[in-house]
Amino acid sequence: MASSGLEREVEGVVRKNGGTVVGKVRHPLSTSDFSSFLLEAQASQASIIALASAGTNATSAIEQGTRLGIIQHGQHLAPLLIWLTDVHRLGLNKAQGLVLSESFYWDPNDQTRAWSTRFGRRHWGAMPSAGQAGVYAAVLHYLKAVQALGSDDGTAVVAKMKALPTDDPLFGKGSIRQDGRKIHPMYLFEVKKPSESSGTWDFYKLRATIPAAEAFRPIDQGNCPLVKK
Repeated sequence: MASSGLEREVEGVVRKNGGTVVGKVRHPLSTSDFSSFLLEAQASQASIIALASAGTNATSAIEQGTRLGIIQHGQHLAPLLIWLTDVHRLGLNKAQGLVLSESFYWDPNDQTRAWSTRFGRRHWGAMPSAGQAGVYAAVLHYLKAVQALGSDDGTAVVAKMKALPTDDPLFGKGSIRQDGRKIHPMYLFEVKKPSESSGTWDFYKLRATIPAAEAFRPIDQGNCPLVKK
């Protein structure tokens, strides 16, 4: 169940890695009943059912998929657009077994835990999502570029941001490509079972790390006008 852009990108990755796409179906925006689409996906016997919906569409599909017993019968739901806060809202009883990719999780090391704990103190105990961490890292790198330049001229700052290596406690070392893409590792997580979780925001277990050089679309495939030919 997919938007066309994600559908196209995921199909390409699956086939490139030797997989097979056995079917696809699109649902109306903001529908409340996903059962027919989920049953069609379940009947396909695909090992992975990818969900390229977001927000309430995604969480509703996951809730209904749980009631249909999709994960319990050996298939995996893989939401392509889901936040830590969505998993929190679903709860582990419904979200357990989901497979997802993320650029950031609050708990992998001392630096991410320390920053996330400070974040939580200001946000009623909630841990940060990848989006919130990304905003912090982007602003931090922007300020480093302004400081290095001694100027906040927009064009010059953008060029300096691309020239400076990135380094922060959330994403580690990385870089910004000519096309503006921030390059860093990505992670494949599985949502824990309730019995595996040690606390309110202890949701993910790491299944794989995708190196930065492999995690993003090659620069020559993006057709970005900023890239020199």
